[in-house]
Amino acid sequence: MSEKPADSAVADAAESAAEAPGAGETAADRAQAPESVDAAESAAPGESVEATIDELRQTAEDNWNRYLRAAAEMDNLRRRSARELANAHKFAVERFAAAVLPVRDSIEAALAAADSADAETLLKGERVTLRLLDQALESVSVREIDPHGEPFDPNRHEAMSVLPSADAEPNSVLEVIQKGYAIHNRLIRPARVVVAQDVGGGGDGG
Repeated sequence: MSEKPADSAVADAAESAAEAPGAGETAADRAQAPESVDAAESAAPGESVEATIDELRQTAEDNWNRYLRAAAEMDNLRRRSARELANAHKFAVERFAAAVLPVRDSIEAALAAADSADAETLLKGERVTLRLLDQALESVSVREIDPHGEPFDPNRHEAMSVLPSADAEPNSVLEVIQKGYAIHNRLIRPARVVVAQDVGGGGDGG
């Protein structure tokens, strides 16, 4: 069996050493390598946390700014609504006052002519005044309640008395003592009425 020359064996050993991992590194290089890896790994998470904090801070600032704008808009809306409501009340009073002024003028003219006018002229003037007053009430949606002959309604009528009647329907309004008034669907004053009672029922009860 033949053996390799000594020089050939040394060359093979050197070649194997060169191909092995870590070949050519010094002891100092091998000692510093883990420290570099640890530094790179520790730096990456720190930067990620700071970026997340900055992003959350920006989101919080944006939300706060949106809240401030919404609060300002709500405050402006509240003030505008209060101003419009006050103006609406003021306008309603002004409209009613403008409608009532002709009534006052008519009464003042009637009083000025009372000494020289006859009864028929005064009566005509009062009718004109009443018509002007009705128009003034209508301008602010005040409606007259005159329930003569209608069924008695305790929500809109006030019964002053009950009288037997052979002609009127039982529990109907026989007579209106004082008219009522409502504004829209809200009752201002109930109509004061006399309610009809069944004559037969009244006799049987006696």
